[in-house]
Amino acid sequence: MKMGPAAANPHAYVAGLDGWRRERVEALRAAVRAVAGLDEAIKLGHLVYLSNGPVLLIRAEERRVLLGFWRGQRLRGLEPRLKPGGQYEMAAISLAEGDAIDPAVVTTLTRAAIDLNVAIGDPTKDLKKETTR
Repeated sequence: MKMGPAAANPHAYVAGLDGWRRERVEALRAAVRAVAGLDEAIKLGHLVYLSNGPVLLIRAEERRVLLGFWRGQRLRGLEPRLKPGGQYEMAAISLAEGDAIDPAVVTTLTRAAIDLNVAIGDPTKDLKKETTR
């Protein structure tokens, strides 16, 4: 998938996808949006969901779709496919063509990630505090 201009909104992001990637993003998005209390936006060219800071992202790439959580390393007990990586406490599930994830698992992870942001705060502010010490 060639990176072009960022989609104007989440609906345009999904509309710009095709095939299995669109199906997977639509299913992930539906499971995430079933959880109350999230704002949906396009940030850094993909779908980002916010509640007291960033909670999760959905990103379609050429050969995979990522479901990433800012505090995902703390959620690995709920879903062992979450692989740590990146800044903050990021962890993501990489879904290739033919891979699936139960929508109930996505909803459970989403609720738990929101709860962490409520309890601990915005994960991006935590990193800023650490780097200014």
